[in-house]
Amino acid sequence: MENSARASNGEVAAVPDSWNFVPNETLLGLASISVRGVLAKIKAEMGAAGGGGGGRPVIPMGHGDPSAFPCFRTSPEAVDAVAGALQSGEYNSYSTCVGLEPARRSIAQYLSRDLPYELSLDDVYLTNGCVQAIEIICSVLARPGANILLPRPGYKFYEARAVFNGMEARYFDLLPEKDWEVDTDCVQALADKNTVAIVLINPGNPCGNVYSYEHLAKVAETARKLGIFVIADEAYAHLTFGERKFVPMGVFGAVAPVLTLGSLSKRWLVPGWRLGWIVTNDPNGVFQRTKVAASIRTYHYICSDPTTFVQAAVPNLLENSKEEFFQQTIKILKESADLCWEKLKDINGVTCPSKPMGSMFVMVKLDLSCLQDIKDDMDFCCRLAKEESVVVLPGRVVGCKDWLRITFAIDPSSLEDGLDRLNSFCLRHSSKPAGRVM
Repeated sequence: MENSARASNGEVAAVPDSWNFVPNETLLGLASISVRGVLAKIKAEMGAAGGGGGGRPVIPMGHGDPSAFPCFRTSPEAVDAVAGALQSGEYNSYSTCVGLEPARRSIAQYLSRDLPYELSLDDVYLTNGCVQAIEIICSVLARPGANILLPRPGYKFYEARAVFNGMEARYFDLLPEKDWEVDTDCVQALADKNTVAIVLINPGNPCGNVYSYEHLAKVAETARKLGIFVIADEAYAHLTFGERKFVPMGVFGAVAPVLTLGSLSKRWLVPGWRLGWIVTNDPNGVFQRTKVAASIRTYHYICSDPTTFVQAAVPNLLENSKEEFFQQTIKILKESADLCWEKLKDINGVTCPSKPMGSMFVMVKLDLSCLQDIKDDMDFCCRLAKEESVVVLPGRVVGCKDWLRITFAIDPSSLEDGLDRLNSFCLRHSSKPAGRVM
């Protein structure tokens, strides 16, 4: 049976009851594991409830983009570098395939400062932020039966891209009682002949942890034994404010090959500039022999490039950015992390297992036995948004049901207000008398 519709010429045309096309069903299920998708759902429910929170401003403690706040503006030198490249009129064209050579060379030099060997420009492939870097790596590794080892909790975009490319995602645990260290026994139990790589995020998203040199060495040795390489997600590189300093995984590139993913987004506070990179930390040439490097280069022929004038700005940006700018960012993050840690101690119904030492996040465990009528982490976040206009991320989005990921990289006064509102919410829904249960 057919329906009918009137064409532009006035004639009635038959419309079939069915069509020969359907969407990719895999894509339709990925919104539930997307940070953006879940935050959009929470905000939509908050809007449907009339805005919630008694008309107070919304406090965004669920995402990792602090650039909207005046205290987290990028450096004047970075702005000058981009403005100069744009105003020169020399970078309105398409970029070269894997990125402009001066940009790649300057990134190689910048990263080599922390390594026991020198990188070359041929080790660097520019991308549209770290997100595209993940997309490229998962596409390069995809083959029938392949699996990839991902941290739990972790950044679920890896799972989304792996599943979309037909790979199996297998999860190893991070141990909260050990400052979110990798459970290497779990890693070895999960791996088999079809395992291709292990993902390590350092500094940690979502946990705010920073790995020690010794622990990174242990992970590298585990990867070597298993015959796999390490994907080192270092988007938050150098954003550390605890006792441990950032150590790049590339230091151990001679033990097991490492693909390092990084960007300007977090350290320079410019996620909208979309400039990231993939770097081969591989002094033994494993990626060349296995043709992984060639596959990365080939993929760049069929994907979009970072904006050319932003690429052109990279040499001046890296050379001229002042240490004072980085230290000011670290100072604000440390003060915000300290504030978050202290206030969370006094909120009934939540527990923070370890103080954040890096990145912009902290993981908080819900104790639902202390909270009335709260079903789970998603229910908690939706009701918090409706009642208090505070948006935090449900832990299920990072692999931990009945946990929360809280972003402390916002304006300090807004952070304090948001944590006070969180406390009010928990008190209002408390199933126990006010005060911390010891």
